[in-house]
Amino acid sequence: METLSYEIVINASLQRVWDILWNSETYAQWTQFFGSGSEMKSDWKVGGKTFFLNGEGEGMVSTIDSIDEPNQIIFKHLGMVDKEGHEDLNSKEVTDWSGSFEKYLLIDLDGKTKLHAEVQTEKRWEEHMNMGFTKGLEMVKNLAENQ
Repeated sequence: METLSYEIVINASLQRVWDILWNSETYAQWTQFFGSGSEMKSDWKVGGKTFFLNGEGEGMVSTIDSIDEPNQIIFKHLGMVDKEGHEDLNSKEVTDWSGSFEKYLLIDLDGKTKLHAEVQTEKRWEEHMNMGFTKGLEMVKNLAENQ
């Protein structure tokens, strides 16, 4: 498992950047670089359920490990979910990466926001993550600064 880090400075407030990250409409825009039709469904509770889904309705089941809006959120990935909503938390494929974290830290820089993202991933997903986060965070910046 590797930890990959990404940072970008955005000329917008912490709350504005937070809203762009997690609003369902803008979430789909910045996460399109990971896969089209991406959506996130969450109960927004520590220890609750959060689903990161592709356009077909399948993807990852996770939980919020900690949240301090608009400063940080840490997701802990637990397993996979299929189109029918069946969760896989125990297969060999899942247990290889289950428990990995995805973190978003927002730091105030006198009215601007430094957005720092970290993700733990397997080596085979590194290129996909690099492309998704590099292009995705640029989209967050664009949306936050120009909408």
